[in-house]
Amino acid sequence: MKHFYALFFFFIVSAGFGQSTSAQGDIEGFKIYPNPVTDGRVYIITADNQPKTIRIFDVLGTPVLETTLIGKELNLNGLNSGIYLIQVFEKDKVATRKLIVK
Repeated sequence: MKHFYALFFFFIVSAGFGQSTSAQGDIEGFKIYPNPVTDGRVYIITADNQPKTIRIFDVLGTPVLETTLIGKELNLNGLNSGIYLIQVFEKDKVATRKLIVK
């Protein structure tokens, strides 16, 4: 019976932490290309085409780039080859994707 209570408690706690309150849903019309990035430039397109806050993290979760993007083109020449996580914030929405830099 103790195992049941522990499992129930873990489920309730994880469900509470799994919900985001600051950013609601994915960005409408979100596209990122080319992925994998080969020439140091990536294009980020959304339906609203509003200014976006971009955060890029390495595989250990360390932030490697944070910038605001007004247009569509993001210069990634400063990043080494590897796998990254990119978060794009636009208004009250967020999109998170894997980004590969060759």
